Amino acid sequence: MTADHLSSTFSALADPTRRAILARLAQGEATVNELVAPFNLTQPAISKHLKVLERAGLISRSRAAQSRPCRLKALPLKEAADWIAHYRQFWAESFERLDEHLQTMQAAAKKGEHRDRD
Repeated sequence: MTADHLSSTFSALADPTRRAILARLAQGEATVNELVAPFNLTQPAISKHLKVLERAGLISRSRAAQSRPCRLKALPLKEAADWIAHYRQFWAESFERLDEHLQTMQAAAKKGEHRDRD
Protein backbone atom coordinates (compact mmCIF):
# COMPACT_ATOMS: atom_id res chain seq x y z
CA MET A 1 0.00 0.00 0.00
CA THR A 2 1.44 3.38 -0.92
CA ALA A 3 1.70 6.15 1.64
CA ASP A 4 -1.03 8.04 -0.23
CA HIS A 5 -3.49 5.14 0.14
CA LEU A 6 -2.46 4.75 3.75
CA SER A 7 -3.08 8.47 4.33
CA SER A 8 -6.55 8.16 2.76
CA THR A 9 -7.36 5.21 4.99
CA PHE A 10 -6.23 6.89 8.19
CA SER A 11 -7.92 10.14 7.21
CA ALA A 12 -11.20 8.32 6.65
CA LEU A 13 -10.82 6.47 9.96
CA ALA A 14 -10.15 9.70 11.86
CA ASP A 15 -13.86 10.49 12.06
CA PRO A 16 -15.96 8.59 14.64
CA THR A 17 -19.06 8.65 12.43
CA ARG A 18 -17.16 6.97 9.60
CA ARG A 19 -15.75 4.38 12.02
CA ALA A 20 -19.32 3.67 13.21
CA ILE A 21 -20.47 3.31 9.60
CA LEU A 22 -17.69 0.79 8.96
CA ALA A 23 -18.63 -1.10 12.12
CA ARG A 24 -22.21 -1.31 10.88
CA LEU A 25 -21.11 -2.44 7.42
CA ALA A 26 -18.94 -5.15 9.01
CA GLN A 27 -22.27 -6.78 9.92
CA GLY A 28 -23.44 -6.75 6.30
CA GLU A 29 -24.38 -4.42 3.48
CA ALA A 30 -26.78 -1.55 4.15
CA THR A 31 -28.54 1.20 2.26
CA VAL A 32 -27.97 4.89 2.95
CA ASN A 33 -31.34 5.04 4.73
CA GLU A 34 -30.33 2.15 6.98
CA LEU A 35 -27.04 3.90 7.74
CA VAL A 36 -28.74 7.21 8.57
CA ALA A 37 -31.05 5.66 11.19
CA PRO A 38 -28.67 5.42 14.20
CA PHE A 39 -27.20 8.89 13.68
CA ASN A 40 -28.54 12.35 14.36
CA LEU A 41 -27.47 13.38 10.84
CA THR A 42 -29.17 14.14 7.57
CA GLN A 43 -28.99 11.86 4.57
CA PRO A 44 -26.74 14.34 2.70
CA ALA A 45 -24.35 14.40 5.70
CA ILE A 46 -24.14 10.58 5.74
CA SER A 47 -23.65 10.62 1.97
CA LYS A 48 -20.62 12.89 2.41
CA HIS A 49 -19.15 10.42 4.89
CA LEU A 50 -19.83 7.58 2.46
CA LYS A 51 -18.02 9.45 -0.32
CA VAL A 52 -14.94 9.81 1.90
CA LEU A 53 -15.05 6.11 2.73
CA GLU A 54 -15.53 5.21 -0.92
CA ARG A 55 -12.60 7.41 -2.06
CA ALA A 56 -10.44 5.71 0.57
CA GLY A 57 -11.45 2.32 -0.85
CA LEU A 58 -13.07 1.25 2.41
CA ILE A 59 -16.57 0.74 0.99
CA SER A 60 -18.18 0.05 -2.35
CA ARG A 61 -21.65 1.01 -3.51
CA SER A 62 -23.69 -0.84 -6.08
CA ARG A 63 -27.03 -0.27 -7.69
CA ALA A 64 -29.93 -2.55 -6.90
CA ALA A 65 -33.14 -1.15 -8.39
CA GLN A 66 -33.74 2.16 -6.57
CA SER A 67 -31.27 1.60 -3.72
CA ARG A 68 -27.50 1.85 -3.60
CA PRO A 69 -26.39 -0.68 -0.98
CA CYS A 70 -22.98 -0.12 0.61
CA ARG A 71 -20.60 -2.87 1.60
CA LEU A 72 -17.33 -2.95 3.49
CA LYS A 73 -14.09 -3.45 1.58
CA ALA A 74 -11.69 -4.58 4.30
CA LEU A 75 -8.41 -4.77 2.35
CA PRO A 76 -7.36 -1.18 3.16
CA LEU A 77 -8.01 -1.91 6.84
CA LYS A 78 -5.74 -4.95 6.66
CA GLU A 79 -3.05 -2.90 4.98
CA ALA A 80 -3.31 -0.23 7.69
CA ALA A 81 -3.20 -2.95 10.38
CA ASP A 82 -0.10 -4.44 8.75
CA TRP A 83 1.57 -1.02 8.79
CA ILE A 84 0.69 -0.59 12.48
CA ALA A 85 1.92 -4.11 13.26
CA HIS A 86 5.44 -3.01 12.36
CA TYR A 87 5.29 -0.44 15.16
CA ARG A 88 3.65 -2.90 17.53
CA GLN A 89 6.76 -5.07 17.09
CA PHE A 90 8.96 -2.03 17.78
CA TRP A 91 7.11 -1.31 21.04
CA ALA A 92 7.10 -4.96 22.10
CA GLU A 93 10.87 -5.13 21.66
CA SER A 94 11.31 -1.82 23.50
CA PHE A 95 9.24 -3.06 26.44
CA GLU A 96 11.21 -6.32 26.52
CA ARG A 97 14.47 -4.35 26.72
CA LEU A 98 13.01 -2.15 29.45
CA ASP A 99 11.88 -5.22 31.39
CA GLU A 100 15.36 -6.74 31.12
CA HIS A 101 16.91 -3.47 32.30
CA LEU A 102 14.52 -3.28 35.28
CA GLN A 103 15.30 -6.88 36.23
CA THR A 104 19.02 -6.09 36.10
CA MET A 105 18.50 -3.03 38.29
CA GLN A 106 16.40 -5.02 40.79
CA ALA A 107 19.02 -7.77 40.95
CA ALA A 108 21.73 -5.17 41.54
CA ALA A 109 19.63 -3.51 44.25
CA LYS A 110 19.13 -6.86 46.01
CA LYS A 111 22.86 -7.54 45.90
CA GLY A 112 23.44 -4.09 47.40
CA GLU A 113 20.98 -4.86 50.22
CA HIS A 114 22.76 -8.11 51.02
CA ARG A 115 26.14 -6.32 51.18
CA ASP A 116 24.74 -3.66 53.49
CA ARG A 117 23.51 -6.34 55.92
CA ASP A 118 26.88 -8.08 56.04
